[in-house]
Amino acid sequence: MPSTDRRLWTLGAVWGLGLVGSGWAPFDRATWWMEIAPVLVAFPILIALRRRFIFTDLALLLIALHGLVLMLGGAYTYARVPIGFTVQDVLHLARNPYDRFGHLMQGFVPAIALREVLVRTGSIASRRLLTIKVLAYCLSVSALYELIEFGAAVALGQGADAFLGTQGDPWDTQWDMLMCLIGAGLALILLSRIHDRQIADLTR
Repeated sequence: MPSTDRRLWTLGAVWGLGLVGSGWAPFDRATWWMEIAPVLVAFPILIALRRRFIFTDLALLLIALHGLVLMLGGAYTYARVPIGFTVQDVLHLARNPYDRFGHLMQGFVPAIALREVLVRTGSIASRRLLTIKVLAYCLSVSALYELIEFGAAVALGQGADAFLGTQGDPWDTQWDMLMCLIGAGLALILLSRIHDRQIADLTR
């Protein structure tokens, strides 16, 4: 089996185990489905594109981790994830911060995936414009997700509370988008060099 297939099926196996554990007895089944939906969409796309576009190890690792973050949030709902309560106690925070971490990842991971697509397809030549475009794309994705949450709230009423995870914060939507933007910026600052090396190795 080609190495590209092995990496993807390893990702599928990890996600499969994560979905079983996450979905065994989630706090709220409807919320679980909404939270893990991106995983169910992403994996078939990765499989369908594997002959034409396979991501670097760095991008695939981040995608795998992001999926697990979504599954953990789906299992408990973001406001009730146990490790979030631990961090809340240690840092004396007013709320469970796992939702903030989830939105940080919402920028951190797509930033690398989008960067890779833009670089390898030659969609943009200027590295300065590349950074701006990636940040803009990530912020757009975050805004779209907030609109999806808004739609869920309108459609489900009180049933959407667990999905929204606002924890009583009237500025939760703005915080979510800011955390996404910070995550994207951190990814570009911390990982661009290693990402460039992996892209160069993959495209030789």
